[in-house]
Amino acid sequence: MERGTVQDIKLYSNALQEEMQLLVYLPANFSPLYKYTLLIASDGKDYFQLGRIPRVADELLADNQIENLIIVGVPYKNVKDRNSKYEPTGEKHSAYLRFLAHELVPYLDENYPTYQVGMGRTLIGDSLAATVSLDAALKYPNIFGRVILQSPKVGKELLDAVDNFSSAHPFTVYHVIGKEETAVKLSNGGTEDFVEPNRQLNKSMKNKGFPIFYEEFDGDHTWTYWQPDLRRALLQNFGV
Repeated sequence: MERGTVQDIKLYSNALQEEMQLLVYLPANFSPLYKYTLLIASDGKDYFQLGRIPRVADELLADNQIENLIIVGVPYKNVKDRNSKYEPTGEKHSAYLRFLAHELVPYLDENYPTYQVGMGRTLIGDSLAATVSLDAALKYPNIFGRVILQSPKVGKELLDAVDNFSSAHPFTVYHVIGKEETAVKLSNGGTEDFVEPNRQLNKSMKNKGFPIFYEEFDGDHTWTYWQPDLRRALLQNFGV
């Protein structure tokens, strides 16, 4: 099986006033003559290393099971940096959303053969990275047409954002949560139940008419469960 390549790129963000690292996976048969769907992952390094997402894409592309895909990972620098950008109450949260929509997307559209439409762009994330992915789609539904949520951290801010969503462009949602995620360890040392808020989130999105795939898997808040789920997530969203 041929392997795709991963480019390590630096992109300066005016919104965040800092240099951002990008990991860009290009399929083995990449050619500027074809058009590609974009999959953008916050927690980017985790998706590339722990999720082994290039490997999953390689296998599915080799079997012609998914459409042409470019995967872009946006890594965080450390826990503090992750919280400030991904938490809805974080000081850099709004700037990070602007970076995704108004800096990263135009950069990718300019440098790669993309479809340049909302349905051609999907956001993916796990835990807090899923939270920020959903938030970005809620804020910019014309820019992002699909979201893949693996065990998002759901608080009042996110539920309010769903309730206040009034666009005529509901994006599609793939949403999974583990049945054992009842006492998830947080970076501040505390624990939180993720299951009930995720059920509430699913209900709110259904009420708003989002096209949703929702499942509660047997497992907890770890890559042990998110990694094998990636195959189905890619097939559901990009299957041919």
